[in-house]
Amino acid sequence: VTVKSSDQDTVTAAGEQRNDPPKEEPWQAALKTTVVSVEAGEFRGHKVSLWDLLHSRYIPEENRKELLELYEAGELTLEQVKTVVSTIVSRAAAAAGRAEPVGTEAEPRVELVATEAE
Repeated sequence: VTVKSSDQDTVTAAGEQRNDPPKEEPWQAALKTTVVSVEAGEFRGHKVSLWDLLHSRYIPEENRKELLELYEAGELTLEQVKTVVSTIVSRAAAAAGRAEPVGTEAEPRVELVATEAE
């Protein structure tokens, strides 16, 4: 009986490890399910999730990290994140379209400006 019980526990534990994906945080799910239309760059004419926009080439890594930290901490609302991300992507795509040298991928740098809420 002990051996059988032990086998069942092992199978259950192994099954749980294989079948349970990492749990997604609610704030991550909100960013992945909130879609916006950004008429810029390769996103023109498409609805794109905020998560995908945040991880696009238009958002520099340091800006992405800062936005995610502020949103996760509750210092920025989803609407504020949407506004900031859409603005950064639009400006960066416009700047890249005007000034990007042929054959290179420019990485725009955009400073975050303080909002009234901050």
